Amino acid sequence: MSRFSYAEVGATRDEVLPRGYNHLRYRTRIGDASVMAVAAEAVLTFAPQRAIGVRITADGPRAVEGLAVTSGLGIGPLRIAAPCEVVWAEDGPQRAGFAYGTLAGHPETGEEAFLVESAAGAVWFSVIAFSRPARWYTRAAGPVAVGFQHTYARLLGRALRRLVTRP
Repeated sequence: MSRFSYAEVGATRDEVLPRGYNHLRYRTRIGDASVMAVAAEAVLTFAPQRAIGVRITADGPRAVEGLAVTSGLGIGPLRIAAPCEVVWAEDGPQRAGFAYGTLAGHPETGEEAFLVESAAGAVWFSVIAFSRPARWYTRAAGPVAVGFQHTYARLLGRALRRLVTRP
């Protein structure tokens, strides 16, 4: 029996997203080819998430397959814990990133990938995800929850752009 809360584990790797979920595909340019190594390291160490105030607790410092990761959104007693596990990770000269899948207790069910890719002299950051509500409050939030995920992706892109252009 899978420890994941969904069946389509790894679907974000090839970007063939399963039916029956909300889909997210976000891509933004973060710099020229010179920022690729810094961007890859930032993504693989959860730096964009931390830069926007997400509390990341992980069993290790870097995304690797099998790593347990819990994201904490909100503040104080209103913080929502979102347990996940890294389902795939890669760290190549042209493409680096990872995806994590939801575990029991996560407010959503699905998978989210964070990637940087170097192409035609530019470095691009992408978030690819499929998800659906798993808790009463995410079901009640309806389109607001979907809008939050899109905003989250844009915030990560902006944060990564700042992280790689710091002097």
